[in-house]
Amino acid sequence: MSRRAPPAILARKLEHKAHPLPILNRPEGLGPEDLRLSRRALGAVVFGGYAAAALATHAAPIVTDAGGLAVETTQLPVEGGAIRLYVARPDAPGPFPAVIVVNEIFGLHAYILDVCRRLAKLGYVAVAPGFFDRAGDPAPLTDFTAIRKIVAAASDAQVMGDVGAALAWLKAEPFVAADRIAITGFCWGGRVVWNACETYRDLRAGVAWYGQMAPAEGASPDPSRQWPIDHVADLRCPVLGLYGGQDPLTKAAPAMRAALAAAGATTSQIVVYPDAGHGFHADYRESYNEADARDAWSRMLAFFAAHGAAPRAWRAPG
Repeated sequence: MSRRAPPAILARKLEHKAHPLPILNRPEGLGPEDLRLSRRALGAVVFGGYAAAALATHAAPIVTDAGGLAVETTQLPVEGGAIRLYVARPDAPGPFPAVIVVNEIFGLHAYILDVCRRLAKLGYVAVAPGFFDRAGDPAPLTDFTAIRKIVAAASDAQVMGDVGAALAWLKAEPFVAADRIAITGFCWGGRVVWNACETYRDLRAGVAWYGQMAPAEGASPDPSRQWPIDHVADLRCPVLGLYGGQDPLTKAAPAMRAALAAAGATTSQIVVYPDAGHGFHADYRESYNEADARDAWSRMLAFFAAHGAAPRAWRAPG
């Protein structure tokens, strides 16, 4: 993605001036000792709607307007009740292909919602479920103990159930092309993408941005966790993994590539950007790498198109 928005995406920048914040370079986030937010910085975060724990100094995130779009936050029925579902789609007759957007550990904050609007401008119905809603909202928090508690409450089984609920919701809507649904996700959401594509046949393709593929070296076994590398033989659709060469999670890429090859998953691939770190697409973080983010976004769209989930051309009214 570029900070100069293409014609299909009308965008403006939010200029943010705050005291320096540390770079977020691990999927579980910073520790309490890493973060010291001034009142000024915290005020900017709350006003802008970005994750308080990761907003960069002088951040200028892309902000995509809702012109020509139908945008709403509705309720998604799930096991045990309902969670939020942010929806952005062209305000035009459908049906349109759809993309499920899976958040990082910070939940439904401004960056994730903007990604949905970017996709909607291109001709998708983009939806982002509130996977953490049962336990709380991590977006405004700076206490990583509290953030981790909320994230940990979302078990893999629960999350896969929520993905299934989002698929059912999309397939029931007349403005959705039910046979052209894809999924993408970032950081925590990247692992969800791999897992979802190993679970649901209704998905045409998945794009996982720096999602964890395997347990950390030396980690204690956790039978409740679904690791993508252990289930590649179950892939129901192709997955494109987008990773930074400076991200510790990318150490698992050779083993994952070998597992994909052994499973005959030849349509799935992993692309590594040598100079990029974790979170290189997140334009509100210090880790943002504009050139690699832009290239990776183009690869994502091409991958969706190659596997039956290309956007549908449309024109905004007026």
